[in-house]
Amino acid sequence: MLCGSSPAIGSDGTVYVGSVDKKLYAINGKSGVKLWEFETGGRVDSSPAIGSDGTVYVGSDDKKLYAINGKSGVKLWEFETGEFVYSSPAIGSDGTVYVGSCDNKLYAINGKSGVKLWEFETGVVCLLPRHRI
Repeated sequence: MLCGSSPAIGSDGTVYVGSVDKKLYAINGKSGVKLWEFETGGRVDSSPAIGSDGTVYVGSDDKKLYAINGKSGVKLWEFETGEFVYSSPAIGSDGTVYVGSCDNKLYAINGKSGVKLWEFETGVVCLLPRHRI
């Protein structure tokens, strides 16, 4: 069952989408065949973002942002925030990954290593998505 995640499409046509079953799926865009699945510790309402090297970045309700090899589905790294990650990551031209968390912070993370570069306190209260209320 899909809820909040919108699909992202890789340069090779692979479709990546998160689900409430705590998984990120990679699906062949031509045949609809599942290529792999990656299980997180919580719902995946965040929409994936794909780096120029094919790395897939996605947030989860387990309070983490994940970097996953887009070909194999193997986790490259994870970054823990203080709360749910509903926000969809954005990737800068230098490979920096930006993501918001329900801990009211925006994070800048090195896309290769998963090391936090900085954080910014937004002061905004995180509202739960409509399907949770």
